[in-house]
Parts: sequence; C-alpha cells; structure tokens
Amino acid sequence: MDFSIKAADKKNSLSGIQTDCIVVGVFENGLLSQHATELDTHGEVTQATRSGDISGKAGSTLLLHRTKGARASRLLLAGLGKEPIISEKDFTTAIAAIVQALSRLGAKSALLALPFDDVKHHHTGWAIQTIVIAAANQAYRSDTLKSKRDAPPAGVRKLGFYVPPVNRAGARKALAQARAIATGVELARDLGNLPANVCTPSYLGEQAKKLSDKYAFGVQVLDKRQIQSLKMRSFLSVARGSDEPPRLIVLRHHGGKPKDPPIVLVGKGLTFDSGGISLKPGAGMDEMKYDMCGAAAVLGIFRAIGEMKLKKNIIGIIPSCENMPSGRANKPGDIVTSLSGQTIEILNTDAEGRLILCDTLTYAERFKPACVIDMATLTGACIVALGHHHSGLFTRDDEAHNQLAESLLSAGKAANDTAWRMPIADAYQEQLKSNFADIANIGGQPAGSVTGACFLERFTRKYTWAHLDIAGTAWKSGPAKGATGRPVPLICTWLFQSE
Repeated sequence: MDFSIKAADKKNSLSGIQTDCIVVGVFENGLLSQHATELDTHGEVTQATRSGDISGKAGSTLLLHRTKGARASRLLLAGLGKEPIISEKDFTTAIAAIVQALSRLGAKSALLALPFDDVKHHHTGWAIQTIVIAAANQAYRSDTLKSKRDAPPAGVRKLGFYVPPVNRAGARKALAQARAIATGVELARDLGNLPANVCTPSYLGEQAKKLSDKYAFGVQVLDKRQIQSLKMRSFLSVARGSDEPPRLIVLRHHGGKPKDPPIVLVGKGLTFDSGGISLKPGAGMDEMKYDMCGAAAVLGIFRAIGEMKLKKNIIGIIPSCENMPSGRANKPGDIVTSLSGQTIEILNTDAEGRLILCDTLTYAERFKPACVIDMATLTGACIVALGHHHSGLFTRDDEAHNQLAESLLSAGKAANDTAWRMPIADAYQEQLKSNFADIANIGGQPAGSVTGACFLERFTRKYTWAHLDIAGTAWKSGPAKGATGRPVPLICTWLFQSE
C-alpha cells in the first residue's frame, strides 16, 4: 500500500480534494469531529448520526455516497467513541474497523481526516504508525505456497493522511519510520510462516545475505565447522540431533560513529523444535516452526533499519538449528560445556533454546556492546504468566538495567507491541542448581519463564542485557494462525526514538 501526507491548508481544503473516499470521525451522542463538521455543509453527516445509522461508538462505520459537501465520491464515517479526548483503545478499535472497511471498497484511494492529535497520551506520529501497521497487517497474505491463490481484494491501495501544516514534518518522519517497521514486520511474518522444510538454518543464512546485498550490511554465515572452532559446544549439542546443518548468522550495520559501541540484537533461530528426546506432544507440534520467530524478528529489524539508514551501530546474531530426536541427540542427564566454560546438565532436551542462546550471548561479548537484547520464544510458562498480550521482559535490577527496561517498556506502549517486566532474583537462581554441573538447564515448573531468564542471565554479566520472551506474542493459533512479526515494532520504535 502507498502512503502519503496531505497538508491541511488553504490550497487543500478538505471539501475540494478529489479522492475516492474521505474518512472522518464522529463521536457518541451525535457529536462530529472538526473535519466531519467541515464536510457537513448540507447536513448529511448530522442526519446519519441522528437517524441512528451510526452510533459513534468506536468500531462503528457508515459509508455515504456522493455527499454534497465534498468532491470525494465516498465519505466513510468512523465512530471514535467519546470526545473530546479519544482513548487509545477506542482509537485502535476505530482504526481496525476503518482498515477493514477500506479493504472491501471498490475505491482505489482514500484520505484519512481524523483528529490524530486528540488521542490520550499520544500524538500524530503515533497515530500514523498505528494506522500504517494496521493497514499493512490487513493487506498481508500468507498463501504464498498455495498452488491456487485467492484473488486479492480490490480495496484501497493509496492512503493519505490529512494533517495541519505545523505537523507535516513530524508526520512525514513518522510515516517513513512506520513504513520501515511495516516492511520489517512483513519479513518477520513471512519467515515465521514458512514451513520448516523450507525455512532451514541455511535458508535463514541466505536471507541474511540478501539483506546484506540490498542494504550493504556486513554479514557472516558460520557453518558447523566454524562454530566448532569457536567451541560453542552447548549450541552444537542441540544441533547434533538433526541432519540439517546449523548456522551462526552475524549481521553488522555500521551507521554510527566508528568508535560507538554497538547495540547487539540476538534472535533464537530454532527452525523446528520437536523437543528432542523429551518429545513434545503431537497435537500442535506443527506450530514449532515458529520457534525461530526471534531470528525472524532480528532479520525484520535489520530490514527496517536498512530502509531508515539508521545512524547507529547494530549487530544482529542468530544461532540457528533444529532440535530433533535421533541417536546423536542430547539425552536427559547429559552434561555439556558452554563457550563461557560453565558446564550445563541437560535435564530436559526441550529446554534447548537457552542452550543455543547461552553460547551466543557469550559470543556477543567480543563486540563490546552498549547493550544486548535477546528475543526468543523461550518458555510456554510465559504464556501462562502473561497470555498473548504482553511479551515478557527480563533484566537485572540496577540503574543501567532499569533504564534499559523502562525505555523498552515505553517503546512497546508507543508501538502497540507491549511488554511486561518480570523479575530476576537470586532466589530463582537456586532452582537451577545441579549436583553434577555448574547449572541445570531447567528449574522445575514454578516460575518457568523466570528461571529460563535466570539461566540466560548467567551468561550476560559482562554487559547490560535484556531478554524478551515472545512465546506468547510471536504467533497466533486457531483460525487466525500465523506469525505476528512481534517484537519488530517494539525494538524498531526503541531504536528510532533518538533519531
């Protein structure tokens, strides 16, 4: 979809703009937004609200044809809830309804003339990003591997934002960022939705090289022999059970000053997780192709920062392999030595993500990072704790980590891609004690997401670090099954905030 900014000035009076559809807001109790009033010169909008054809409640819409107050061939009335201050929930509900309505029209173009600045605690830039990502999600197709694809709906393909001249520069910047985030989300969703026989560790490496070619990133795709030379024994112990060779993917974006320490993003890349010898139940196991959504997010984020030519130094690291049962696979009770030198007793082979991440987090030390953020579909326990609304955010409790946590939480709210901070404390570390090794890879059922994060924390003590458990947010099940692209919006918004 094409997006643009239209200045609300004397040269572009709303009533005189030629477009297939103009979208304006109405409120409960029949109240009209400023732009709806501007187009109501013949009382047609007022009549529609008084007749009860549109309630004004958030999510309600009504399409009017050939109104006398506008040159546009259609006028879409959208309920925004109560006025004058629109709640965030009402606005996002309204946008979902608007995007859905526009996707069904025969119109090719539309102009949104909404009170973008009247959303509580938000501004025009936030509103634009919310709309762009909602529109991109609505247009997303997941049927690329079908032999017969459904014809795409006609719908609106050009969407404009009608903003005051004073907001134009900020709106254009917000639109550029929103477009970049949308392209990143699209890539993350595409990769997540691919089956494991297509999206292998080698395939992820190929996608990283394509990004490098397009955006001039530095890239390394390390094979099994090279990973062995790094002594990543914990990582390789997981890969050992599969015939698919592992890959360690490293992307480099040098957009900042040469001496600026980089931000390192780590994404878990289990392209399929059977559970290994600790085999998962068969029902729903197909969804374990989504165990690489952390890796997909890193690649999506790099696509977005490439589009924005971000003036920061960013490193992306993706450990990728499969977790399969075989005669070579890890067995419960096995002990492996990590890159850090710490020994790990593997009590459950289905807690494998932490085994590939711990070596990668140690590997991240060589970049002398400003901070490291890992993204992983790490624990089903995080879904029990937080459901599918928030990603779990874990950091240590000190000044530097608290600042990082607050900035990530704030970015999540701004991106409609929220996280919730969870604890890390020494009391939970006690659950990871082993009689035979330095650490066990599981700590029992209680606080499973916390002990998973505590395991990772032991390998991050030389830098500032945060962990995002996206097990509940990276994909949806049921009729709407598919990858969501989260946490690409959160991390991109966080990266873009100081630009």
